[in-house]
Amino acid sequence: MATYLYKLGRFAFRRRHFVALLWVALLTLAGVGAASAPPAGNSSFSIPGTEAQRAFDLLEQRFPGMSADGATARVVFKAPEGQKMTDAGNKAAVEKTVKELGSGSEVASVADPYTGKAVSRDGTIAYASVKYKVSGMELEDSSRDALKESAGHARDAGLTVEIGGDALTTAPETGSSEVIGIAIAAVVLVITFGSLIAAGLPLLTAIIGVGIGVSAITALATPLDLGSTTSTLATMIGLAVGIDYALFIVSRYRAELAEGRDREEAAGRAVGTAGSAVVFAGLTVVIALVGLSVVNIPMLTKMGVAAAGTVAIAVLIALTMIPALLGYAGRTVKPAGEKSKLLGGGRAAKKAGRPNMGTRWASFVVRRPVTVLLLGVVGLGAAAVPAASLELGLPDDGSQPVSTTQRRAYDLLSDGFGPGFNGPLMVVVDAKGSADEKAAFAKVGDEIKGLKDVVTVTPPAPNKAGDTAIITVVPKSQPSSATTEDLVHAIRGKSASIASATDAKLLVTGATAMNIDVSQKLNDALLPYLALVVGLAFLLLIVVFRSILVPLKAALGFLLSVLAALGAVVAVFQWGWLSGLMNVEQTGPVMSMMPIFMVGVVFGLAMDYEVFLVTRMREAYVHGENPGQAVVTGFRYSARVVTAAAVIMIAVFSGFIGSSEAMIKMIGFGLAIAVFFDAFIVRMAVVPAVLALLGRRAWWLPAWLDRALPNVDVEGEGLRTDSDPDGDRELVSA
Repeated sequence: MATYLYKLGRFAFRRRHFVALLWVALLTLAGVGAASAPPAGNSSFSIPGTEAQRAFDLLEQRFPGMSADGATARVVFKAPEGQKMTDAGNKAAVEKTVKELGSGSEVASVADPYTGKAVSRDGTIAYASVKYKVSGMELEDSSRDALKESAGHARDAGLTVEIGGDALTTAPETGSSEVIGIAIAAVVLVITFGSLIAAGLPLLTAIIGVGIGVSAITALATPLDLGSTTSTLATMIGLAVGIDYALFIVSRYRAELAEGRDREEAAGRAVGTAGSAVVFAGLTVVIALVGLSVVNIPMLTKMGVAAAGTVAIAVLIALTMIPALLGYAGRTVKPAGEKSKLLGGGRAAKKAGRPNMGTRWASFVVRRPVTVLLLGVVGLGAAAVPAASLELGLPDDGSQPVSTTQRRAYDLLSDGFGPGFNGPLMVVVDAKGSADEKAAFAKVGDEIKGLKDVVTVTPPAPNKAGDTAIITVVPKSQPSSATTEDLVHAIRGKSASIASATDAKLLVTGATAMNIDVSQKLNDALLPYLALVVGLAFLLLIVVFRSILVPLKAALGFLLSVLAALGAVVAVFQWGWLSGLMNVEQTGPVMSMMPIFMVGVVFGLAMDYEVFLVTRMREAYVHGENPGQAVVTGFRYSARVVTAAAVIMIAVFSGFIGSSEAMIKMIGFGLAIAVFFDAFIVRMAVVPAVLALLGRRAWWLPAWLDRALPNVDVEGEGLRTDSDPDGDRELVSA
């Protein structure tokens, strides 16, 4: 592989005009496709295999036009101090608002508070329920604007009005965070390379790669039902790996220049060596992202595949466009150690002197491997302890900041009607096979009334055929509580006895039940997903490193860093440690998607650092250095660039901690702390310590497996043999 990529790098350097034109043409084509495509709506949302989804599907059949899974909004009204909602003036204002709410084209129905018994016992709070024909993910912005405008008219009449429900759910805006991340990345790259031109190349190519990927997603959104949220993960991951991969190759190019090679040869060797690491690092990220399909949540699968496509583009750009741009840059990109005139007065590289920090650190670790290993493992183990108390759930309006209208509506409803009112359960009774449908409906209602944590059970509401009914159950506890989850399981536990007594089927659905089912589905998929991703990457790394113990060490180190990061998330967002510093207003269960999302994203980035760092060690080892010396050599050439890449990623993810969305804040913190643990403790401390302790055993591979594996030559041994005057010196066998 190294030889092929070496030729590709030299070709891109020589034919830079053709390569640059090709990528510009692809960017233009994708941009035109995106501009001419119809506006992307929000993709349909379904959770196959869950009881809540089966209930929604049944309601679509038995209650046509009901839009069972459509978005809902609750417009909550509170009377001024000393007044009641039943006062004539207040009642007139509410009725006018209800009329306005029902005029939207996507509105299915609006329930009047006064006819629907939606006024609190003390008469101070009332609410109007709005049902939409489409889900919250598909709702048009115009419908949301009309909802807010109607509420504004009621406020003008002197009422306190807040809006809850999933109708106001929108994709989080992350543009400002991305700009902050890019700005910090630019500063880190300038410090790393000491040159504005060299620093600008990774940023430019990363932006071009993300531009092509996101434009392609936008162009294909309608035919593939991708939706406007699909590009979020693609943008974040594409930007991250795009900068990393280009950073690796530019850094190796400068190192080759420092060894006295001409620029075309340096470009070829950079792509042949660092480019090989980029290819395999990219494959691990693609495996992690495509592997999200095992969760069997269509929206998550589409996001993973789209992001994987963007990563593939980032790899191709790093292998071709970077050497082409290096050809254009010419002498403005200096050899390693030299500074540009603007930043360093054209200072030449030092020929000799004090070893760099990476060399000094690796030398220390090689001398004290047991101490470093114990400190690293014990420290990460201590950070992982809170993960044993991990509670998973999906956020609701109660987890929103108190400054939002959703949270204020949630609190008003809790005050007026009880906390469980924010998460009613919808029980669907399918009595089509029952001899007495009405008796079956009554039996279900009576069974549910006898359960704990139930406040209200509404009379059955049958369909026109009379064979299916809906019963609404209001719990005592809030939607995200474990007590409400237990109630859902208790109601479902009655299914067998109901079927035995009446031949009717019982299903529980609604937003609260759907959240519980999604959390369970994600929890059940975590271990299979982890086994798939780590297993495939383990096999891939065996090919890359031609070793059993090095890939095993990489996988175990990753698991340790992820557990430590989950522990930190639990400590902050569930226990409330440092919640004031992080501006966490409401503690509670950790988002159920967090573990699987963290595994996918962090695994890809962790393997980037592992492949790039350890490949350099492997390269030194097969070229004759002893194991300890190879560790030091790998750090001398790679520690600076891996550190820069990690700092950039931490900065990008940390930018999301400032988001007002609790979910985005949690994701930003979790990914930032995970990259910190993995890059600076696992890769920079645990990895060299383990390799120093293992010595030559680290690179052991059974002879039969060595013969069976393809020789991909990631370390560039073929380049050294074919074109170096020293190539005929004896190489150490793997």
